Amino acid sequence: MSRLPVLGEPAVLDDVGPPRRGRAYPAAGATSALVLPAALLLGGLVLWPVLRTVHASVTTGGRWVGAAHFREALAAPGTGAVVGRTLLWALLVPAVVTGLGYLLAASSRRSQEGGLVRLILVVPIALPLVVTGVTFRLMYDPDPSRGLATLVAARLTGRSGDLVPQLLGPRLVTVALMSAFVWAWVGLAVLVFRAALDRLPSSLADAVRAYGGTRRHVLWDAQWRPLLLRTVAVVFALVALGTSRTFDLILVMTPGSVRDEAAVLALRVWQTSGGTTTGEGAALGVIWLVAVAAGMLVAALFVRQAWPPPRPAEPAEPDPGAAPPPRLFRLLAAGAAIAWLVPLAVLVATSLHGPVDAAARGWWSAPPSLASYRGLVTGSELWRALAFTLLLATVVTATVLVVAVLAAYPLAWLTGPTAQVTGLLLMTAVVVPVQVIAGPVNEVLGMVLSSGTARGLALVHMALGVPFAVLVLRNAFADLPADQVRAARLAGRHWWGTLRRLARHSRPAIVAVSVLEFVQVWNDLVVGLLFSGPDAAPLGLFLAGQTRGFVANSGALAAGSVIASVLPVALVVLARRHLVAGLVSGGVR
Repeated sequence: MSRLPVLGEPAVLDDVGPPRRGRAYPAAGATSALVLPAALLLGGLVLWPVLRTVHASVTTGGRWVGAAHFREALAAPGTGAVVGRTLLWALLVPAVVTGLGYLLAASSRRSQEGGLVRLILVVPIALPLVVTGVTFRLMYDPDPSRGLATLVAARLTGRSGDLVPQLLGPRLVTVALMSAFVWAWVGLAVLVFRAALDRLPSSLADAVRAYGGTRRHVLWDAQWRPLLLRTVAVVFALVALGTSRTFDLILVMTPGSVRDEAAVLALRVWQTSGGTTTGEGAALGVIWLVAVAAGMLVAALFVRQAWPPPRPAEPAEPDPGAAPPPRLFRLLAAGAAIAWLVPLAVLVATSLHGPVDAAARGWWSAPPSLASYRGLVTGSELWRALAFTLLLATVVTATVLVVAVLAAYPLAWLTGPTAQVTGLLLMTAVVVPVQVIAGPVNEVLGMVLSSGTARGLALVHMALGVPFAVLVLRNAFADLPADQVRAARLAGRHWWGTLRRLARHSRPAIVAVSVLEFVQVWNDLVVGLLFSGPDAAPLGLFLAGQTRGFVANSGALAAGSVIASVLPVALVVLARRHLVAGLVSGGVR
């Protein structure tokens, strides 16, 4: 936008609109300043650590050793099984989550109970994976006097508890872990599929029927081909990338005696190198990073689109005469909701028993008590962890939001290959596993005197949160209608005035980024485990520490898990519609 004198009066020449949409704005100097904070965080705490890890994987003491570390890492006992188990997680679990998500989304539409079903399925999304691990470990306890699943299996088979297959034993522990992960992630798939189904115009189905199409033709030509195939790719990619971060679940849910039988690369890299840089650990990390990046690129090919993205069509009006799903489907949705409530009920019921009762017998055989809650709230350790985590999550969220808004503003006006490359780089930064770069990140933090401190922990969270936030906000700015952009630029005398007005129009995306980042920091375990110190212990680390004596601490652990889940669950439930829009937009563009 420029101002020129015409007949003695200032005239505004507006260059905003579809034909000129790609013109960079603001100017180059301001763009560099706006992108600089994000570039420093990503360059210092993501890009350089990745390069340092790659360098460590092929050198020893600065001397080139080629593939020696890779051969040693792959030849180590159990590594082949770990890699195979990681691939199984990346293929089987996303397929189950995607299939269940579509079925439950379709079966909960146009029914009175559908809203309640979706609300129940959404709750596990917000739970920390530490809490999910605690919940399912309580359910799958091998002692039938404490584990509900073991008791039910014993009653159904007529066997004693010793003869029932142990879900937390070496043969079934991976199945148990996968069931917990599916329980936690199906709600996300349901929300995304529901949003996609709501955008399907009913006229498509009517046109297929008018040409003599059967129900099968309607499903394929009016649902899957126009929209749902792409949605399947999005959901599958999101869940597949999520399976690369199962560290918290495995560490908390599996007994120490069977942890090797459940290990995936997320755990093996940590076991090999921890928070340091070693050749073998770096080699495993590079293998893992290449696999994750390749998966991200494949997903990007499935969901690729032009940039800037076209304006989405208005959601189709619901057809008041449309029939609800068949009764069988509605029963499936109701049954799923009941099944999804069982683990939550087990967690809450266990928390409502004293420490002795919770450790000695099942919640169904002892009177309720608030003794476990009293033991927690009267101590100082839980309050210290809650206060620290609340402050950490608030500061990190505010900083990430500011940095991402500043960087997303100029990036939204890029077009062509530059925009696509920028998007791919940001997506790659999103999926970098923190265990892979833990050693180099600790080296960087040591240089700025932040290693093992609250400041260092906050810096790591900021660096990990910025790429996704920039993606979501960049897409939100680029999606704004041209008339809103024109009005903002006409009203704003400087770029910060324009940015402020555009941010107001992008409020849903800003809410999504804020909630997602806050919940991510609040629910974290792995970042705290790798980078915290004695004076910087977050809530996830406090809960994980209680699992060392799991049976003896089960009452207090359940009570702490309930307390830790209240805030993230409330935030996700209240902002669930904004989260769906943010996840779909940020994940595919």
